[in-house]
Amino acid sequence: MPEGPSVRKFQLLTSPFVGQVVAKVGGSSRKINVNDLNALRLQDSQVHGKNLYLAFVAAEGPLGPPAEETVLQREAASGGGSPAQEGQEQVCAPQDEELQELHHSRAEPPDAAEDRGNWLRVHFGLFGSIRANEFSRAKKANKRGDWKDPTPRLVLHFESGGFLVFYNCRMHWCSSPRADPASDILSVEFHRGRALDALRAPNPICYTLLDQRYFSGLGNIIKNEILYLAKIHPLTRGSLLPLSDLERLLDCAVRFSADWLHSKLHGKGLHRQIYQKEQCPLGHPVMKETLGPSGGFKRLTWWCPQCQPAVLSEDGDPSPGTE
Repeated sequence: MPEGPSVRKFQLLTSPFVGQVVAKVGGSSRKINVNDLNALRLQDSQVHGKNLYLAFVAAEGPLGPPAEETVLQREAASGGGSPAQEGQEQVCAPQDEELQELHHSRAEPPDAAEDRGNWLRVHFGLFGSIRANEFSRAKKANKRGDWKDPTPRLVLHFESGGFLVFYNCRMHWCSSPRADPASDILSVEFHRGRALDALRAPNPICYTLLDQRYFSGLGNIIKNEILYLAKIHPLTRGSLLPLSDLERLLDCAVRFSADWLHSKLHGKGLHRQIYQKEQCPLGHPVMKETLGPSGGFKRLTWWCPQCQPAVLSEDGDPSPGTE
């Protein structure tokens, strides 16, 4: 499922169309009436964590102030890759925990379901993507043996002649973006103090990292990679770690996410050290287990017992689940 850096790249694709009027629409979405978008102006494009928000207004209405320049836009201006060629970078085949996340995301309540609003929230599925000025083409035959191109959920043709195509995503109208940019690890407004307070909680650190209230956009790939980089066992309780370790983990989260985004903008793949690996970079065997809070959402987690040793509690016992 696309994490923060992927959605930031998708937002880059939409940015050139801000200020333009939708001239024609298409798509198979049943969550919204795609015809409602016809003749509207795309006023703004924002990304919050794993969600993309697009604001539409009547074409004759005021355009309004331009959105703040984002880290993504500055990166693109410094020589990022061509947005027109961006699809969703697939790191791997779908795993059990990804299917679990898809089921979990479908159960999320919609934003202000009773209020249509003028913001279209886009949440990407397992292989969700956006393409600009091109359609996705079949790369292999389906189960029936047919070479059928993927069906877009939404196609927006603009007055300039360009178009955006949305695949494998869920959309609904809302009154405004819900997420707080202070929780977005790729936002210039990211609040480190609040994130550190969350990491200090007496909960396994791998649970806290996936809490979108404090680490919006941080997903399972980032979680696994940064815990390895910081040499922290995933089930270590945050309250047992010194502040210096938590600071290092937070630095790894911000730096890894920014580096992943930078790689995407330059057409490079993600170099993984632990996620879905059988050995760590030092050649040690890697452990894999589905971890998550009791009664909550669980994800597959990879770690190296030698590079990421269990931390003992004050009474000398290992953290829960690290035995």
